Amino acid sequence: MFRVYPEIQMIDKTRLPRHIAIIMDGNGRWAQDRGLPKTAGHKAGVESVRHIVTYCRRIGVPYLTVYAFSTENWTRPKHEVSTLMGLVKKYLALELKSFKKNDIRLNCIGRLDGLPASVEKEIRSAMEKTESCGSMTFTVALNYGSRGEIVDAVNRIVREGHRFVDEKAFRGFLYTKDMPDPDLVIRTSGEMRISNFLLWQASYSELYFTEKLWPDFRASDLDEAIEEYQKRDRRFGGRS
Repeated sequence: MFRVYPEIQMIDKTRLPRHIAIIMDGNGRWAQDRGLPKTAGHKAGVESVRHIVTYCRRIGVPYLTVYAFSTENWTRPKHEVSTLMGLVKKYLALELKSFKKNDIRLNCIGRLDGLPASVEKEIRSAMEKTESCGSMTFTVALNYGSRGEIVDAVNRIVREGHRFVDEKAFRGFLYTKDMPDPDLVIRTSGEMRISNFLLWQASYSELYFTEKLWPDFRASDLDEAIEEYQKRDRRFGGRS
């Protein structure tokens, strides 16, 4: 269910990032700090997803993308992967009605055909049922890796027989072809890397790192990231 959360920080709503992308990190550490299994951290992280999606919709951020499961995450213990896949299905089933009510389009990027069949089916069904929603696009990166995305784009270009493409044309072969590049990329848990996430798209994104673990990340934390973003001078390689 979507809830109303108060704004904590003073942000300029006339200069919001058009697209915010988040690397949700720290679920395992959050659980470990509490003497709980990692799967408990992933479950707590789902509440943060709900919270941030709700808040972005409320303040008027049109695009939100979260990094939920990378192509490298398959190396994790089987029970942890199984729990993550189950959480994806449960989240989509519980939130679908709220997505439609709040005019939020669900989008998923990555090698979806590499997911368990039941998960892929749930994802594609939710995407189809929200495709007419237009107030906000919420994208979940699942079985996603940016290097793989670029390779997939090159292979498609080759299959279609193109002999030459420029940057603008190449962009049209990426998973994210229908959305703007992220203005702000946030990573939680204090790690300072982007871990194969939106490498092409984040070329000129503002990067923001926070020590806050993902299950503890709330609207006030997002406001702090947006405030920092609004202080920066984005020159895109030019001069002020």
